[in-house]
Amino acid sequence: MSASPEQGGNTSESTYVVDAESAAEMARLVRQDQLLTQDMGGIFPENPDLSNVQRIVDLACGPGGWVLEVAFRYTDIEVVGVDISQRMIDYASAKARVQRLSNASFQVMNILKPLAFDDASFDLVNTRMIATFMPRDAWPKLFAECLRILRPGGILRFTDVEVGMSNKPAFEKAWNMVEQAMSRANMNFSPNGLHWGIIHMLPRFFQQAGLHHIGKMAYAVDFSAGTEIREGFYHDFASGFQSVEPFMEKMRVATVAEWREVYQKALTEMGEEDFCAMWILLTVWGQKPA
Repeated sequence: MSASPEQGGNTSESTYVVDAESAAEMARLVRQDQLLTQDMGGIFPENPDLSNVQRIVDLACGPGGWVLEVAFRYTDIEVVGVDISQRMIDYASAKARVQRLSNASFQVMNILKPLAFDDASFDLVNTRMIATFMPRDAWPKLFAECLRILRPGGILRFTDVEVGMSNKPAFEKAWNMVEQAMSRANMNFSPNGLHWGIIHMLPRFFQQAGLHHIGKMAYAVDFSAGTEIREGFYHDFASGFQSVEPFMEKMRVATVAEWREVYQKALTEMGEEDFCAMWILLTVWGQKPA
């Protein structure tokens, strides 16, 4: 869940709800990326035909985990990652050098602005978890840019999430408060601000953009008590909840003190032996008409 600045690195127009240059946020995204890839069953669990794919771009790549895994697995494919954060891009570039992945590269770029790529320059355009910085009216513009840089017959692929489902009152309340703040910031599609509201919109966006052969695959990410990933998600939420403190106050959902009281109770509930919770992720893909 990362974001994207003005080309050249100016983040003044960033719509990201936390500091994209934060070291804590980078560490959180590294951990989250690993958890999600693991629980989704890999980088391409839908097993697309990549035989004609020579060049891939990952938009809002964060610290570059998905890009690096694709570059390692498919050494004959060039993979490019772009993100808002100079810190994230520097980290990802350093990882690519250490791993000697000459087919992976990274650039600072704002995906809410015209992308600094030529027309029809990629065979596959990918995004994961971008809803946290996308204003409602930005989605059609992003799809138009994705189609511009995608070659005829190329693949567009989006993955996003519905969050907050659990059997614990404080955990539910914490996520409902985040969703209310996102709604007030014009960043979700829930008519009442009670849920994230993006995954059911993605297939329509693909249809409206004129993509063909649209496919969908859903993933249940279970981080309940007794699962291997509960601890990882606990640390992810502990960092994430703290990072959004200024945002919650800015959106007038809660003061920092009120928000801390709620999310600390939520984190306590995550340690209880009857804790049950799940995220639902949806990947949607489609082909640009040839």
